[in-house]
Amino acid sequence: MILSIIIVNYRVKHFLELCLHSVQKALRGIDAEVIVVDNHSDDDSVAFLRPLFPAVTFIVNTVNVGFARANNLALQQARGDYILFLNPDTILPEDIATRCLFFLQSTPGIGGLCPRMIDGSGRFLKESRRGFPSPWVAACKLFGLTALFPHSRLFGTYYLGHLPAGRSHPSPILSGACLWISRAALTRVGPFDSDYFMYAEDIDLSYRLEQAGYVNYYFADATIVHFKGESTQKDIRHIRQFYKAMSQFRRKHFNSGLSRVFASGLEAAIWLRAGLGAIGRIARRPSSGQAPPPGQGPSSSPPRQSAPPPPRRTWLTGDPAAIGHLRPLLNASGERKPAPDLQQADEIIFCEGEKFSFKDCIAALESSAQSAALESRALYLLRHGPHPHRQVKFYATGGQSVVGSASRDGRGEIWVISSSPA
Repeated sequence: MILSIIIVNYRVKHFLELCLHSVQKALRGIDAEVIVVDNHSDDDSVAFLRPLFPAVTFIVNTVNVGFARANNLALQQARGDYILFLNPDTILPEDIATRCLFFLQSTPGIGGLCPRMIDGSGRFLKESRRGFPSPWVAACKLFGLTALFPHSRLFGTYYLGHLPAGRSHPSPILSGACLWISRAALTRVGPFDSDYFMYAEDIDLSYRLEQAGYVNYYFADATIVHFKGESTQKDIRHIRQFYKAMSQFRRKHFNSGLSRVFASGLEAAIWLRAGLGAIGRIARRPSSGQAPPPGQGPSSSPPRQSAPPPPRRTWLTGDPAAIGHLRPLLNASGERKPAPDLQQADEIIFCEGEKFSFKDCIAALESSAQSAALESRALYLLRHGPHPHRQVKFYATGGQSVVGSASRDGRGEIWVISSSPA
């Protein structure tokens, strides 16, 4: 068997459904298997997905064992010569497997690769390629110099911003969202370090590959959608877990060669950023309620309920048959109505099908993002209102839901379809 795809799921069954539809299309003609590890999602993920994807192998954990350990469990069963560790909140183009496998097989000394990634609004994800996390590079990231000088070779190496995103090139650190690697390389350096519960396990594996003499690559010739963090709750615990993992990586790999003063400073900077991130999260949290106006209290009559929001104006584009299936469901939903034209739409749904592939959906998403970026701010606000980005969602033919996520800091949106095509 040439390829094993391993996906760890945690409470994102509708995003994973879309992902698996795209994976099926990408594996046509390839001897491959798909293994999904459910990390005790407690939302009936497996019961929902197993009938829809009978060819997928499901491993069901009774507790959440963490991302690294769950991947390693599947790796023990995987039979492929090459492994793809894939996040459930992703969409793959149909030609990605042939492209990535060819690059892996034809590039001497390669360790692993990560393709070009965009988020749910079509923007390039800079974590598609990252530099070696030396103490200097880490300090530049922690103290904000990377953000201030993103294209500087001196200060911006964390995201390799000085290199063109449109060309493939070495990238010491790979993203675990879509990490391709040979079994031979994994056998030599070992799997994910299961001491990491979540975050930094991809950095650790990438670092060990480079230390063993391999060269990791950013692969610009294939683009995927990564909705960013749909499997994680974006709260203070998430922030704490992230910086705990960063601290763990620093202690494992950068403790002996540093002076105690520098090591202590770097550790303090990691937790300072964690604290600032938590404070920012609290400050941005919407208020749960307001104090009643003077003269009103518990004995006062209850406030009038606000009117329901108007239906969202939705523009359907893509495969004609998929559009034909969604349109009557759109009209019957009560929460949405067809937009008279694209310019007046609150959201776009890209519909995948025989005449509009996942690759077409990804290209259309990027084109939509570029068009929005080219419009003047005033004109965009005039046409679309105060929201900086029109909502974008995706529907796969045969799917049970429509999903999308425009922001890495917020939760994605899901429209569950009440009926499926015949």
